[in-house]
Amino acid sequence: MPSSPSDLFPGKHFISTVLEALETKTAMSGDLARRYLMRAAMAGLVIGLMYGTYFAVLAAFTDLDGDRALLLGKIVGALFFGWALVFIYYSKSELLTSNMMIVTIGLYHRRTTIPKVLRILGLCFLGNFLGGLVFAVLLRFTTIPSGDVGAQMTDAVAHKLAYVSDGLSGWGNLFVRAVLCNFMINLAMLLVYNGIIKDDLTKSIVMVMSVFVFAFLGFEHSVANTVLFTMVGLREGIDVGLAAGNVAIALLGNYVGGGLLIGWYYAYVNDDSGYGRGPVRR
Repeated sequence: MPSSPSDLFPGKHFISTVLEALETKTAMSGDLARRYLMRAAMAGLVIGLMYGTYFAVLAAFTDLDGDRALLLGKIVGALFFGWALVFIYYSKSELLTSNMMIVTIGLYHRRTTIPKVLRILGLCFLGNFLGGLVFAVLLRFTTIPSGDVGAQMTDAVAHKLAYVSDGLSGWGNLFVRAVLCNFMINLAMLLVYNGIIKDDLTKSIVMVMSVFVFAFLGFEHSVANTVLFTMVGLREGIDVGLAAGNVAIALLGNYVGGGLLIGWYYAYVNDDSGYGRGPVRR
């Protein structure tokens, strides 16, 4: 007996869930653009808070001697940062990098248009930036980023900007890290949206671990980088050209990793539009 469509295309639930989410985002970015912007701003604020916590954890372990202490600090910090995606998901906030997957699936199934996609992604990135800016301004009037915490943040910025100043080799390094970053983020969202995982605890663990991988291995997230550059830039100043170059390359890599390698790929492998209609053309 031939296999049923549900056996051949087990990801149909994932696709339908994503397309429903796309309808909501399209409506909100149109008539309710201000509120959509506010939801995106909340995601940026959450990233700022949790990224700041990541650096605070790293700084806390600098007082301990030995390379193992620093390694442990990186592990603990990455685990804390992983909760950012959980908070964003359950607060119904809007994150640019996961939306890259959603709009790409919508384009594949012709449920949206390029102008609408650009509006969703543009408003989302603007909101993410504004939320990060709010947190950066608040942080500027505290002593939190002083001492070892500030040093960790400054070192991270210098490392990220060096990718751009190093030329083609650095650009390639940054691009691949950005691809892998959003591949991990949207792999987690694939598992959350596919309907197989029912309980919130497992969903949370999936999201925490996906961010842990990218934070621990030093992958590049365009929104997180934007927020970090804003936090450090308001306090110490920053080379805006290098920062903009970093974000631009990270955006492109994030789209490839989340939009194409997850979104387009899973839209294609779960497309049953030609199933049962005669031989497949090659």
